[in-house]
Amino acid sequence: VQLQASGGGLVQAGGSLRLSCVFAGSTFSSYDMAWFRQAPGKEREFVAKISRAGVTTYYAESVKGRSVISRDNAKNTVSLQVNRLKPEDTAVYYCAAGVLFAAIRLDYWGKGTQVTVSS
Repeated sequence: VQLQASGGGLVQAGGSLRLSCVFAGSTFSSYDMAWFRQAPGKEREFVAKISRAGVTTYYAESVKGRSVISRDNAKNTVSLQVNRLKPEDTAVYYCAAGVLFAAIRLDYWGKGTQVTVSS
């Protein structure tokens, strides 16, 4: 299985970004999907997750209300829209696949995409 994240970049505070992750090598709709992020010097942290059919989503408090996670099972893609970006959102963002609602099991990780928010 391969996960390829894209969409990161440099953006000013208050702006928006849409991250995408393409899944290949297995049945995408069999996996819950999630986004995590890791800022310099900090541990990787959970950002958002979405269930296999896209019905259920869950967000970290740090992004709740200004982020939307979505998926397109026909295109094997999961996306994360983050609005009203803050400098503290600066991190490498990773997509992951696994069982994330009935249990917590992360099976696959992507390589990450850098998001830098300037103040």
